[in-house]
Amino acid sequence: MNPLNEAPNTRLLLLAAGLFALALLIHLLKPILAPFLVGALLAYLGDPLVDRLEARKLGRTSAVCLVFLGLSLMGLIGLLIALPLLIDQFQLLNVRLHSLVQWLQVNVLPELKARFGDGASLSQAGQALGQNIGTAGDVILRLWSRIFGSSLAIVGWLSMLVLIPVVTFYLLRDWDILIAKIRDLLPRRIEGRAAIIARECDEILGAFIRGQLLVMTALAVIYTLGLWLVGLELALVLGLLAGLASIVPYMGFVVGIVAAVIAAWFQFHDIWVLLQVGVVFGIGQMLEGMVLTPLLVGDRIGLHPVAVIFALLAGGQLFGFVGILLALPTAAVVMVMLRHVHTSYLGSDFYSAGRQVPEQLPPEAPRDNTPNE
Repeated sequence: MNPLNEAPNTRLLLLAAGLFALALLIHLLKPILAPFLVGALLAYLGDPLVDRLEARKLGRTSAVCLVFLGLSLMGLIGLLIALPLLIDQFQLLNVRLHSLVQWLQVNVLPELKARFGDGASLSQAGQALGQNIGTAGDVILRLWSRIFGSSLAIVGWLSMLVLIPVVTFYLLRDWDILIAKIRDLLPRRIEGRAAIIARECDEILGAFIRGQLLVMTALAVIYTLGLWLVGLELALVLGLLAGLASIVPYMGFVVGIVAAVIAAWFQFHDIWVLLQVGVVFGIGQMLEGMVLTPLLVGDRIGLHPVAVIFALLAGGQLFGFVGILLALPTAAVVMVMLRHVHTSYLGSDFYSAGRQVPEQLPPEAPRDNTPNE
């Protein structure tokens, strides 16, 4: 018997088994999937621009080469400008973290010891705090030793960096062909419905990713310039941190203002500077809510902030960096599927069975509004 003609329960079991096999395959292949997923993401983001160039009578390969060259030059220029600044900022961050540890050990721990007693435990906690945070201050050295600690790791990272542009180029060139072939493989009975769902997923995911990346970039620039005008030494690092955290609404504001207030207090010890930092983040939040998000993202996405947080955390917990890359596409697909299931449920007999139709009341007689004499 053909499995596709079996009972619906069997089809559900086959679907569940297929999803389980896919998750297991992703788990087993996650060490090598990252460059392919990053390349697919870049190709997905660049495909609309290539399509626009094609509409202007430019060949697909020529359009891909033009877009690819432009994106590569932008990335290279940004890296050459930002990398030296980031190295200086991380070195300064290292110094600030050591100063923070010393301040906690000199001022905070003795106060806690005087109030709560148990000096041995607090002393051990202070020593552990100094060791952990002090070593955590060497951010660049620790990351460098972990990532590039062996020749094999260097070869692996270099191969990933080489694979990403190669995968991006070929996927971008053949993107429309791959989508058409996938659609041709769908069973004819579900092809129309699947195309509608895929189109909705593309609208939601495309609007969220492209718009949110622009919002994150704009907020990173706004926060960095604002904190630089205030005079904060760690303006670049804190601005980038707040911009990256803005992938979830309001998280960039919360994370950024807390980190900036702490950094400003240890640098200036001035309430007026803290108020200036608050003004910077207040302006950024107002621009995000009233200008950037409505203009660049729109209100048709439907991905709730809680759903975004859960998807990113769940993806990272299950599959690491690969899971983070897959989290938002999966969340978009699940949301669209749930929307269709909800619509089908509201139109089903199971939902409407037993609904009592209200009786039609006779129309009221017209009132006599003539005033009494």
